[in-house]
Amino acid sequence: ALGIGGLPKGRVVEIYGPESSGKTTLTLQAIAECQKLGGTAAFIDAEHALDPIYAGKLGVNVDDLLLSQPDTGEQALEIADMLVRSGSVDILVVDSVAALTPKAEIEGEMGDQLPGLQARLMSQALRKLTGNIKRSNTLVVFINQLRMK
Repeated sequence: ALGIGGLPKGRVVEIYGPESSGKTTLTLQAIAECQKLGGTAAFIDAEHALDPIYAGKLGVNVDDLLLSQPDTGEQALEIADMLVRSGSVDILVVDSVAALTPKAEIEGEMGDQLPGLQARLMSQALRKLTGNIKRSNTLVVFINQLRMK
């Protein structure tokens, strides 16, 4: 930010923008740089949309990338917490907050009203994660979508 460049380790960063605006591409380039410097990267693909060929073209060593495609928001955030607590990951990307669907919503009926469920899940996870992120010096990047009403 002040001429030193880069993303801050030991912090949570949110990258948000409209659909197809390059958010995932930006994070994949950050992963490629991290790997180039000998770091370990993890990608939690809640959207189940990561294209390994595209990632490879951006310089990501896909064979060394820790990749998870969880079924629920809870599962994704548990994996994130476990990876952060391990202290062995330099950058962790969660793609995307919008795709972190709570288990109750997945198992519920269509049309069920579950107000605030995802927001509660995220705030609980962030309270749990924040201290561990600082201690492990891991950069955690959440990708989020802007929804137009």
